[in-house]
Amino acid sequence: MNDKIGEVLPELRRYARALCGSQHAGDAYAAATLEAILADPSVMEQGGDPKRTLFEVFGGIWRSTGADVSSDTGEGSAREAVMQGRLSTLTPRTREALLLRLLEDFGHGDIARIMRVSSDEAQELVEIGMSELESEQRSRVLIIEDEPLIAMDLSNIVEGLGHDVISVARTHAEAIAAVNDLTPDLILADVRLADGSSGIEAVDEILEASGADMPVIFITAYPQRLLTGERREPAFVITKPFEERKLRVLIDQALFFRMLPETQA
Repeated sequence: MNDKIGEVLPELRRYARALCGSQHAGDAYAAATLEAILADPSVMEQGGDPKRTLFEVFGGIWRSTGADVSSDTGEGSAREAVMQGRLSTLTPRTREALLLRLLEDFGHGDIARIMRVSSDEAQELVEIGMSELESEQRSRVLIIEDEPLIAMDLSNIVEGLGHDVISVARTHAEAIAAVNDLTPDLILADVRLADGSSGIEAVDEILEASGADMPVIFITAYPQRLLTGERREPAFVITKPFEERKLRVLIDQALFFRMLPETQA
């Protein structure tokens, strides 16, 4: 059972963070899921597919709490309170269904089991979610990516969603220079850059210098290296080679969780 859970736990943590919009809240729900399984290990043995079963347990906990983020979130409490306020403007069920479909590749049948609805309702929730998560505000996006073809794909996706690409940086230095005159609303960053520098370090420096809590989506071939629990981890991670539909929903999700201007003071 430990092996089964260990293989799919990083995917549950990724989903939980995208759903909650923060590392702290997402990991709290993931931890509660593990505690529930430890209290009744038979659920993993009876459930069939380990990933779906893990998500079913998570879904039960998520719904039982009213899909709410705990207020006991330490340093991130103010930001997460804003996130929860923005969540209330959307239908939580449609967002949940959309992430299960596009981020985690579950079919409508599995989504129905996880959410405890019919297959037809699961499909309808996904379709509604697609329209709900369309970004209404034009945003500025910085891309940190050293592979030209991938950078071009990212630019096309961002612009296709109605946003502006302020710069495409290939190195740590280029990324820092790109934000000297214009602060982005969102950063898409590769982890390893052309000159051997780190996209993570570039992002950390940008966030520290700007004082802004802008969302970041890391794009990497090795997501498990970012989800170790040993350091502050990103809420949004997508694996190379990425699918456009997954990246689109993550961009919408990340911008949805962007801190409102009046809370930044």
